[in-house]
Amino acid sequence: MKLVAGLGNPGRKYEETRHNVGFQVAAKLAERFGQSTPRARFQGETVEASIGTEKLLLLCPHTYMNRSGSSILASRDFYKLELADLLVVCDDLSLPLGKLRIRTKGSSGGQNGLRDIIQRLGTDEFPRLRIGIGTPPAGWDAADFVLSKFTKEDRAEMEIAVARAADAVECWVREGIESCMNQYNAG
Repeated sequence: MKLVAGLGNPGRKYEETRHNVGFQVAAKLAERFGQSTPRARFQGETVEASIGTEKLLLLCPHTYMNRSGSSILASRDFYKLELADLLVVCDDLSLPLGKLRIRTKGSSGGQNGLRDIIQRLGTDEFPRLRIGIGTPPAGWDAADFVLSKFTKEDRAEMEIAVARAADAVECWVREGIESCMNQYNAG
C-alpha cells in the first residue's frame, strides 16, 4: 500500500488558492482511481484508490498546512508504511508556474507543510512532488501570495500542471521514484 498526501488548507475560503494544489492533485487522483467515497480519518479526508494492483490511500490533511505532519504521521503509523511508500504533494513558490519537481528526500525549502512533516516524522527522507505556483510579485508578502487565487491565465496552466502531477503520481506507483524523476523533472 502507498500513501499519497496532498497538502492544502481546508475550507471554502482556501479552495482555489495557490497553497491548495496538493488537494487538487489528490482530487484528480480520486477522480481517476478512487474506489470509495471520501471519509474523515487521520485528521483529514481520505479516499481509497488503486492503480493496477497497488492500493493507495489518498489523504488531504485538514489540520491546515502548517500542521500537516500530525495527519500524515497518524496514517503512516496506522498502516505501518515505509517512508518510501509515502508521497507528499505540495505547492512550491520557488518553482516557475506549473513546473514539477520530484525528489526522494530534502529540506522543506521554506514550505511550512513540509517543515512540519519533517519535524513530526523525524526525517526528511521521504518522496515529495512539488508543483510550482510562481513567485510573488514585487511588494507581495509570501504568505499572502500562497493564499491568493490564481489569475484566469494562470488557472489554465495550473489545470495542466495538476493533471501532469497526477500522471507523475501514477508513474511513481507503477514504475518507482527513479523513473518518475527521470520523466517528470526534465521539462
